[in-house]
Amino acid sequence: MPESHVPGNPAPASTGRGMVSKRRHRARRWAPHGWRCAARTSEEWQELMQSRPLRQYRFITLRDETVGVANVEPHPDGEVEITAFGLMPEHVGKGLGGHALTLTIRQAWDTEALGSPAVRRGWLHTCSLDHPNAPRNYQRRGITVYRTEVEAE
Repeated sequence: MPESHVPGNPAPASTGRGMVSKRRHRARRWAPHGWRCAARTSEEWQELMQSRPLRQYRFITLRDETVGVANVEPHPDGEVEITAFGLMPEHVGKGLGGHALTLTIRQAWDTEALGSPAVRRGWLHTCSLDHPNAPRNYQRRGITVYRTEVEAE
């Protein structure tokens, strides 16, 4: 993990793998922000999961309750992408985001690297549909802006 990573305040959250109701959790997490994945059908989720066999889907839990989701996917040359990260709407603003992102970043750096002895670079995408606190949380954990793009509607 790079030295620039700044852990969030500890919270009793953990990440764990889970296949239970992935679609339901996704819809709850991203529907308030208008993300397309919130409306995917079961068939579309199955197709996505089959097309991305290395993507790791995880739930962020607190006392056996799912409070968020986090996905990571290794790429060639030792890169790993955080393909999804977020808290369920009812858990936003409770001080869990920093620690949950810390766990997700650790998961990304602990992922088995492809084409490299170790992960050398981690990255994620964010956009204007994300929660307004997301960019500040990313920056506080040591994530720096690499590129900014503006897409026409």
